Amino acid sequence: RRPPAVICYICGREYGTKSINIHEPQCLKKWHQENDMLPRHLRRPDPKKPQVNPLQAKGFYDLDSLNEAAWISAQNQLVPCDICGRTFLPDRLIVHQKSCKLK
Repeated sequence: RRPPAVICYICGREYGTKSINIHEPQCLKKWHQENDMLPRHLRRPDPKKPQVNPLQAKGFYDLDSLNEAAWISAQNQLVPCDICGRTFLPDRLIVHQKSCKLK
């Protein structure tokens, strides 16, 4: 059995329940640096952390619903290619469009 993991709402990667609180501020800082370097038309609004209510009075979170909300948030940050329709992070879209051809 795998240890419980939490999906980052910014990058979509899995992290342990203890390290996610360390990762998220660093990931958000990196996201801002990369977003500021993009052309204006590809810049995105700040990612919003999904709000999930505690499952029980003890304060435990339902990891499945938290992970699903975080995954959806990460996927919503992807930008579709104007030519083929595939989705990419904005900085990768620029690289992709150089070689993308209509099929």
